[in-house]
Amino acid sequence: MFRVTRYIKTLLAPAPVLPRRQPPGPVVIWNLIRRCNLTCKHCYTTSADIDFAGELSSAEAHAVLEDLHRFRVPALILSGGEPLMRPDIFELSHRARELGLYTGLSTNGTLITEANIDAIADVGYDYVGISIDGLEATHDAIRQRRGAFRESLHAVKLCKERGIKVGLRFTLTRENHAQLDDILALLAEHDVDKFYLSHLNYGGRGRRHSKQDAWYRMTRDAMTRLFDHCRDELERGVEREYVTGNNDADGPFLLRWAEHHFPDQAPALRQRLVAWGGNASGEHIANIDNLGNVHPDTFWWDHDLGNVRETPFSEIWRHTRDPLMQGFRQRPRPVKGRCGACRYLAICNGNTRVRAWKVTGDPWEEDPGCYLTNDEIGVEEAGERRIAAPHEAIQAVEIQ
Repeated sequence: MFRVTRYIKTLLAPAPVLPRRQPPGPVVIWNLIRRCNLTCKHCYTTSADIDFAGELSSAEAHAVLEDLHRFRVPALILSGGEPLMRPDIFELSHRARELGLYTGLSTNGTLITEANIDAIADVGYDYVGISIDGLEATHDAIRQRRGAFRESLHAVKLCKERGIKVGLRFTLTRENHAQLDDILALLAEHDVDKFYLSHLNYGGRGRRHSKQDAWYRMTRDAMTRLFDHCRDELERGVEREYVTGNNDADGPFLLRWAEHHFPDQAPALRQRLVAWGGNASGEHIANIDNLGNVHPDTFWWDHDLGNVRETPFSEIWRHTRDPLMQGFRQRPRPVKGRCGACRYLAICNGNTRVRAWKVTGDPWEEDPGCYLTNDEIGVEEAGERRIAAPHEAIQAVEIQ
């Protein structure tokens, strides 16, 4: 996760550069259940409104929580499917909080109502993230359910009324790129605490719809608007948390933005970004799926490291000899092509590797999702990365 607000604040109010912190364990995204009441076009778990066999029992899930606590996992994100469809969601959430785990709830929001908002508030979630994919017609089309937009915004209202920190999660695609400014306006209208812009990654239904990815020019435009918007709010005394995910080229792109707007602070920002270290899949980010299989992150569901029914998560994560994981934990990673020669490798750490794997079959090939040009990254001999016009950009990489 790339914390945009944190870094732009340091440009506006310079402070000493702190050394890189080594978290005690990985942030764990746990897909507790695969069932979902929606069938979103970009779903990475290919969920549906049916029961999936073999999911962890309550007792097994409690054992996992105890292990995560002993392993000093700093944060736990409970996801799905739709996690609110799991009957023991509040029981497990309360236990996670009792163990002292930072606990977030990742939901589509449509099931948050007056009937359960008090139970949600009683858990004391550190954060509730609700997905919004555009204005009403676009959101409902992507989520493939009429009325989903209004239900999700009603959930935001209920959370705000109960004092719950709530955020909107927005996956950038060709279908909603033009509505980014409208979504940013929604944040102010509903006093939303956090905004997470997710770049489209190639997993589950997201793979089949990768041709809808907001490719290079649109991505650059969206990120520039996000940086400008965050800066404007901070200068007006509004501090909202803006973060991005699934494209660590955002770090180098912010550095280039800062070199234009805050040239005196750009060297310090570079130091901070190197300390951040870029993509953390397989190192500081982990995933447990609904069946108990452990993965390097949520987009590697077809790459299993072990199962928590057979081996505790802590043992799987600590003692893995998996070649992919060993590559993730190398510094620098064994990336190829543009990524291997990039001047920003120490910042982005080779970006998310799943796109390269889905496109080429090699997880260490250059990332097709990087939206910086060859000139910007200091590469001359690799095939030229052209910034296509918006109408043709989507054709740059299309996965059948």
